[in-house]
Amino acid sequence: MTETRTIKVEALTRVEGEGGLHIRMNGSVIEDVQLSIYEPPRFFEAFLHGRPLEDVPDLTARICGICPVAYQMSSVHALEAALGAQISPEIRKLRRLLYCGEWIESHALHMHLLHAPDFFDADSGIDLASQFPDEINRGLQLKKHGNTLLEVLGGRAIHPINVAIGGFYRAPRRDELQKLIPDFEWGLQAAIEATRWVAGFTFPDFERDYEMVALSHPDEYAMNEGRLRSTSGLDISVAEYEQNFHEQHAQHSTALQSVKEPSATAADNPTPLADLHFSQGCYHVGPLARVNLNRETLSPAAKRTADEIGFDTPCWNPFKAIIARGLELIHAFEEGLEILRDYRPVKPPKIPYDYKAGEGMAATEAPRGMLYHRYKVDDNGKVTFANIVPPTSQNQRQIEADLRDYLPRVLCEYDRQTAVGCEKLIRSYDPCISCSTHFLKITWGQAGKQETR
Repeated sequence: MTETRTIKVEALTRVEGEGGLHIRMNGSVIEDVQLSIYEPPRFFEAFLHGRPLEDVPDLTARICGICPVAYQMSSVHALEAALGAQISPEIRKLRRLLYCGEWIESHALHMHLLHAPDFFDADSGIDLASQFPDEINRGLQLKKHGNTLLEVLGGRAIHPINVAIGGFYRAPRRDELQKLIPDFEWGLQAAIEATRWVAGFTFPDFERDYEMVALSHPDEYAMNEGRLRSTSGLDISVAEYEQNFHEQHAQHSTALQSVKEPSATAADNPTPLADLHFSQGCYHVGPLARVNLNRETLSPAAKRTADEIGFDTPCWNPFKAIIARGLELIHAFEEGLEILRDYRPVKPPKIPYDYKAGEGMAATEAPRGMLYHRYKVDDNGKVTFANIVPPTSQNQRQIEADLRDYLPRVLCEYDRQTAVGCEKLIRSYDPCISCSTHFLKITWGQAGKQETR
């Protein structure tokens, strides 16, 4: 007799990679829309169990090759909270500078090579470069300056190695950062020009009544700390995140979907996904949410540019996230330039701390949206628990809800043309699914038949 064995893998997936869109229709009625992430689970939380807490920043950086700083910053802030460690204002400012570098390289890449081609029916950034060579070259140069800052301050552009619990392993010399000032002066003006360029695109007439969620800080544009606020009035500390939001497994995806509860019951009695209407529990994180909630704390040049191009907030059109990214690109160059000009070597670059059992939570703003970490550590400095909630798991359910409303606008007899329209909407979120502009496979099921294109 053969014994039946069932194995369930319920783990977070933190990947850039391949995804698929599955649409099921009954005649003209849309029965189901699923954005599936089918990369194998990578089990980062489990990998951290039993590891020294000093390993966490370097391990979590490997979750994403484009936004490793976000994972490092969230992890060090959460672990410092668990230890009760207090960093100096100088270290805090240097961390914001590192974050500026990541926003620059990520936003410049997405704006010019991944998202802009959609507005000109171009197949790729290379195809778009034949129409706009100066603009694409400018975007590549902007990204290069972000990468250079990451190399100088982080040790290397991809998966930086200089971030430590308590600060940095090494503080850069003043001359190392001063060398970057001319590039950042050019970059600030170039970012303004790039934002003016994308603001002139023709955008689909598509708006939704979003609940947008982002960190917010009274004294600065929220990047690496703040309270969690939303456009519907939510205003909570990061420590209350899991009392208001929770992740659940969706059958069609190896990435968990994050849901906002209508009341603060998420930790004790989460509502199953199957019991929620497809639009319930959705919320939107990312540049558009940040600019909507924090416009007044943008840098002076970013606010002037927003006024000049007539970018009204709140903005409810997801396609206009490319403009919000441009405004944040300006902000990152302007704030980065200010820090570079005022920099004096940080002494000491790393504050001491003692091991003790504890728990800490933190959230920072990755280029694609808010990123939440929670850790527990023991009195030997070993990790006993880890929870990481990336932006894509928070946006995934919202993207599916958007697609249900947007699909009738692009639906036609040609499946590929319909798929292209859906891809454009998905790419406006810059999901951590793939860096390719052609990641999507679409499966149709209608009247008893199924077809993949």
